[in-house]
Amino acid sequence: MPADGRRVLVVEDEALVAMLVEDALLDAGFSVIGPAATVEEAMGFLAAERPDAVVLDLNLAGETSTPVADALALRGIPYVIATGYGASGLPAGHQKAMVLAKPYDPSELTAMLGRICAPV
Repeated sequence: MPADGRRVLVVEDEALVAMLVEDALLDAGFSVIGPAATVEEAMGFLAAERPDAVVLDLNLAGETSTPVADALALRGIPYVIATGYGASGLPAGHQKAMVLAKPYDPSELTAMLGRICAPV
């Protein structure tokens, strides 16, 4: 499914990874919001706008991003959890979330986002 400019919020604390994700999303035709490197930044982006989907790192410099996942679930915004911990490290209430184990191929991420984004 083509990206058609769908807006994706990137929540990732590692600058290099965030840049690689942003480049992959832009190359695939997505529009990128962020990146947000902290829970506070991510919540600020969510207060200001509604993304079509979110790429969410679980560990943001030692801080868990569970509050962001909770907010996304509450608002019905689809998200992909990108983590080095795999599905076993998912926070309570988010075990059914789509998980992308780091390291991953950018094409896996864009394909997954294409599946979860609502048609424009």
